Amino acid sequence: MSKLIYDPSEYIKGLQQILVSDKKKIVFLFGAGTSVAKKNKISINIPAVAKMTEIVEKELFKKDKYKSAIEEIKSEIGQDNFNIETFLTNIVQKNQIICTGNLNGLNKGELCSLIEETKEQIRKIVSKHKEIFENDGIDNLIHVDFAEWIKRADRKQAIELFTTNYDYFFELGMEEKNIPYYDGFTGSYNPFFHSESVEDLCYLPKQTKLWKIHGSLGWHYNEKNKKVLRTYSDGDDIMIYPSILKYINSKKQPYAALMDRLTNILKQPDTVLITCGYSFNDEHINERIFTALQSNTAAHVYALYYDINWKDGEKIYTLTEDSDIVKLIKTNRKISIYGCRNAVIGCQYGKWKLKRKPDKVDAENINLYFDTEYASKENPINDEKKENDSLSGEGELILPDFTKFVAFLQSMILHDDRR
Repeated sequence: MSKLIYDPSEYIKGLQQILVSDKKKIVFLFGAGTSVAKKNKISINIPAVAKMTEIVEKELFKKDKYKSAIEEIKSEIGQDNFNIETFLTNIVQKNQIICTGNLNGLNKGELCSLIEETKEQIRKIVSKHKEIFENDGIDNLIHVDFAEWIKRADRKQAIELFTTNYDYFFELGMEEKNIPYYDGFTGSYNPFFHSESVEDLCYLPKQTKLWKIHGSLGWHYNEKNKKVLRTYSDGDDIMIYPSILKYINSKKQPYAALMDRLTNILKQPDTVLITCGYSFNDEHINERIFTALQSNTAAHVYALYYDINWKDGEKIYTLTEDSDIVKLIKTNRKISIYGCRNAVIGCQYGKWKLKRKPDKVDAENINLYFDTEYASKENPINDEKKENDSLSGEGELILPDFTKFVAFLQSMILHDDRR
C-alpha cells in the first residue's frame, strides 16, 4: 500500500490564510518544546526531558541515601523508559501504598522527602528568569519575537495562549513588548485567581489571554483565605508536576477553571487551535480537546509536532503510522497533525512531498516552512546552479520547531508596519 502524499505548499498556505485572516478565533496550546526552543546559540532556555532528568538525578545523587534507591527504580522502569516523569510517578505511587515498611530502601518519610526534593529540582531548573535578566538576555528569547507578532498582528479578536509550562518566558516576552495580557489574576497587593472571569469568554475581550494550565512559578495557595495568590516565586509554588497525579490535580482549582476555558473556547464557532511543543502525552488535556471537538463542527486543531529523536548521530522520526499518537489523531477528522516528515490529515497518514519544483517566486516562501535538498541556507531552493537538477520533493517540515514557527509568523507581517 503506497503512502499518501501531502504537498506542504498547499497545506501551509491554508494555515497562512487562517493566521492572516481575522475571521477565525486563534488559540494556541504551547508545551515544553516552546521553552526548549532557542533563538540563537546564546539563548537561555529550559532543558528538554532527557537533560532535565540527568540534572535532577545528579543533584539527588549528592545524598547517599537516595543513590541505591534511584538505581533500583531505574532498573525497574528500564533505561529506555526512565525519565523525570516516570521516576516521579514511580515514587509517588510507592508513597501512596507504603505504610511502616521500606521500598527501595526508603521509608515513607524518606520517600516523601525524595518526592519534594525532586519537585524542588524541577522548580529550580525552570526558574530561568533571573538568569535572563542578570545576563541581559531578554533580546535572545524567542518568546519576545512571538510577542512582537501578537502586537503587530491586526486581529479583531484577542489571541488566547494555553501553556503547560511553569516558567515566565511568555510573560517576559509580552512585557518586553508592552502587551497587556490577562492570566486570571486580579488585584495589586495580593493578586488572586478569579475563576469567574476565566469562565466568561467576553471578559476583557481586547486583551491577550495567557492561561497556565499546569500552574506557574509564583502561584501560591493561601490556606487562611483559601485563595490562589500570585506573588514571588519560592519553594511553595503550586504546579502540576509531571507524574501520574496530573489527571487528578487538573480537576482541582485553579486548574479546573483553566481547563474549562480550553473546552469552552473550542466549542465556539470558527475556533482554530494550533499546538506547538505539545506532545499529546497529557490525557487530561487530550480528553478536553477531543470532547470539545465532538460538539463543534466548525473548529479545527493543527498540531505542529516535533518528532525528531537522535540515536547514534542519526535522526529518527517518531510520527510513524503505528505510533500511539497517530492512532489517537486518526479518531477525529478535525485534528491535523503536522510532523517533520509525515502528517495525518483527515484521518489519513501520509508524507510531505512537493508535487512540483517551485519557481523562484515560490521558493522564498517555501524556505520558511520546508527544507528540501535545495531549501537549506547552504543550498537554497532557487539556486540557479541547481536549475537543471532533479528534485525529489521530499523534505522536512520545520514549523514544529517553535523558533521556526515564530519566524514563519513574523514573515506574514509587513516590515513597514512596525509600531
